[in-house]
Amino acid sequence: MLKILLLGANGQVGWELQRSLGVLGEVIALGSGQSKDHPDLCGDLSQLEELARTVRKVAPHAIVNAGAYTAVDRAETESDLAHLINALAPGVLAAEAQQLGAWLVHYSTDYVFDGSGSTPWKEGDPCAPLNIYGRTKREGELVAAACTKHLIFRTSWVYGARGGNFAKTMLRLAAEREALTVIDDQFGAPTSAELLADVTAHALREAMARPSVAGTYHCAARGQTSWRAYAQFVLAQALEMGVALKAQPEQVHATTTAEYPTPAQRPLNSRLDTEKLRSTFSLHLPLWQIGVRRMLQETLGAKPA
Repeated sequence: MLKILLLGANGQVGWELQRSLGVLGEVIALGSGQSKDHPDLCGDLSQLEELARTVRKVAPHAIVNAGAYTAVDRAETESDLAHLINALAPGVLAAEAQQLGAWLVHYSTDYVFDGSGSTPWKEGDPCAPLNIYGRTKREGELVAAACTKHLIFRTSWVYGARGGNFAKTMLRLAAEREALTVIDDQFGAPTSAELLADVTAHALREAMARPSVAGTYHCAARGQTSWRAYAQFVLAQALEMGVALKAQPEQVHATTTAEYPTPAQRPLNSRLDTEKLRSTFSLHLPLWQIGVRRMLQETLGAKPA
């Protein structure tokens, strides 16, 4: 039976992977803390020696690394920790996977690009990260790719029903305030953790039978939007579901990235071209609105239409 070591199991993507990978074989799911089910194993990506020992002990057929340092702004002052988790840990996993002849699945981000232009980024486009988070994730890609059997999925604007997300923040603020101001010059596709997990399971199953598909792929929901339009969509959907809000969709005002400075510079263009993923694995990626609507129905307790 297939044995899969899942790291970052308690994050948004990791939580969904526990479900999606379960149909492929035995999943040993580890978060960053001590596991009650596996007290002798370590899923803490900052503990490199223990991480290597864990891989050797489990001897999996595949390692799926959904763990990462994702505090984009804090990474500007915690660069060593971001580098340890996002770059050094994937290097350890790649070396151990290579030794075992196992597959390594790793997740990356649109932040490896500089965000220029308006054309969706392709896998082979030049990488030029704008911030420390992006640079550590790019380094992580390079070391993960040193494992012959690798699948790297770049994604963007990830959300899940579990835990906090942009939509939940907008709903909370709209219930408290008469108007909101949201950035309107950054573009991407909100992508659900659920979709990422399902694509991963499908692609990993295919890769086991067809090793030639190893490589880097862009995975994001179909379509594009700005953060402001995303917020307006969320509020409109919530109103349809009977949620009381002070701020209406038309009270979501636009601002620019330049007018809303943050410690880490953000890319303006987070659009990802998913043609390679869709054609290689015969996949159809749904519109971003479908996943967001489903997440809102789940979190707000609304019944599907």
